[in-house]
Amino acid sequence: MTTENGLARQLAKYRDYHHDHRNVLTHVVGIPLIVLSITTLLAPLELPLPTAAIPLSLVAAVLAAGWYLSLDLKLGLLMTFLFALFVIAGAQIASISTAAWLGGGVGLFVVGWIFQLVGHKYEGRKPAFVDDLRGFLVGPLFLVVEGLFALGLMSDLRREVEG
Repeated sequence: MTTENGLARQLAKYRDYHHDHRNVLTHVVGIPLIVLSITTLLAPLELPLPTAAIPLSLVAAVLAAGWYLSLDLKLGLLMTFLFALFVIAGAQIASISTAAWLGGGVGLFVVGWIFQLVGHKYEGRKPAFVDDLRGFLVGPLFLVVEGLFALGLMSDLRREVEG
């Protein structure tokens, strides 16, 4: 299940900032846009190694995946898969042209944050990351887990988070 309730604790803390359904709905749009913007903006930037260069988008995704995997193996694998899709999509956008890379990346970032800020206006509360920077990583996980909850899955985790 979870590592010393770390997963449930992280999700419960994040949920405390996200009770208004309109806020959660804005996050369903905003968070994926922000993740895609980051993978797009980092895609052409590379970490040079002696035998290859690795896109920073991949480095960031691997680091995030490591954190998700440390919380829960199954969810970590799902998040790793989803982040891989974002890395691929970001690389595709960045490969179109410099204008698509910068314009698309910055545009996605701005629009994503507009959704986030509108949502927190409904909520009447600041974003979770203001109090804990892990909120940047918990946000995508929260959306995935809430989707799984809506499908009737992970009822034990849901009870832990809601308890």
